[in-house]
Amino acid sequence: MGICIEPSYKTMSVKESECIFEENLTCRYVAVIFGVTGLVGKEIARQLLMRSAWKVYGVARRPGKNPIQHPNFHFISCDLLDAAESRQKLCLLEDVSHVFWVTWASGFPLDSPECYEQNREMMANALDVVIPRSAAALKHVSLQTGTKHYISLTGPPPPAAEEERDHQGMRLYDECCPRVETGHNFYYVLEDLVKERLAGKVAWSIHRPGLIMGSSHSTLYNFMGSLCVYGSICKRLNLPFVFGGEKQCWEEMGVDGSDARLVAGQHIWAASNDAIYSTTGQALNAINGSSFTWKEIWPAIGLELGVTVPENPFSPDFTFSRAMAEQGQVWKDIVREEGLVETEMEDLANWGFLDALFRCPVKMLGTREKADRLGFTTRYNTLDSITYWIAAMREEKLIPW
Repeated sequence: MGICIEPSYKTMSVKESECIFEENLTCRYVAVIFGVTGLVGKEIARQLLMRSAWKVYGVARRPGKNPIQHPNFHFISCDLLDAAESRQKLCLLEDVSHVFWVTWASGFPLDSPECYEQNREMMANALDVVIPRSAAALKHVSLQTGTKHYISLTGPPPPAAEEERDHQGMRLYDECCPRVETGHNFYYVLEDLVKERLAGKVAWSIHRPGLIMGSSHSTLYNFMGSLCVYGSICKRLNLPFVFGGEKQCWEEMGVDGSDARLVAGQHIWAASNDAIYSTTGQALNAINGSSFTWKEIWPAIGLELGVTVPENPFSPDFTFSRAMAEQGQVWKDIVREEGLVETEMEDLANWGFLDALFRCPVKMLGTREKADRLGFTTRYNTLDSITYWIAAMREEKLIPW
């Protein structure tokens, strides 16, 4: 199934801009997106700004390389870990109707007590300002976590609330699965904080994507950026496009793909849909819905990137961290010669993440039965998602053609 490729942001004429500016006077909803430069944050902003009823504030520490240009969009630079700065910068927000939390603090290792506390502090600093100033207008808070909600990288997987399997017998996690007792998963403290602060007075939803596919230069676990930089360097140096990882990760389904367009659309749908408009909160997996293995789609990815894929691309001894460690200058040359947006290799690529992803010892596969049942039926084929975002990153001049 092919997916029509659309530009990341619509280019508007002066006349169109004037029309939207006039509509700005009658905006019915005010959204604030915490993490607006990330994979899903950018897409939530894009989708909301296509609707004239929305005024959008985007919050991040720094603006993106390709900042959003729209009269109904306002960027706020803010370090949310700084309580004083949060009070000062976020006081601009009034009459917020919808909050989208799609960010996290990455200063400490996952599952560490420090990561747990730092993420609680960051969200608390934001909610301490937004909720009192928008108490009368606030309608919905939308929180993004992930399917790591269901597993621990430091212990055995939890039992399923209701054992569910797909047609091939793969175990699937549903939204009722119990929390993992080992480690300090910061997803849990964010859920608890939202529930505590809203106190049954405001609707809220939780969205749990798998491996997110989108375009950003400021996302730590950036799969598409890592994949595209790797492919670009392979093409430049005439290197084979190999898959380095465990055989199980190569041959078996191990993670759900989540297109950033789907995740953003689910956030917006949940925030405005009476079917799940609940002050007790609703959790929803946010996944494409199509199963895949890297063995099945790796050759097609290589074809899209224009690289040489060996007859057997699987290489258990290959690590991206080692192979790409000294290629920073090659990436700088590519950026300069191709006229790309200026980035360092590390802005787009996280080699340790690819190594961990392709050697992950546990499976993170969820069911989307609940979202389907409640009426969110958008689906994507994961290979189509990958090819779409390769094209989108080329359009944004983040990677070469």
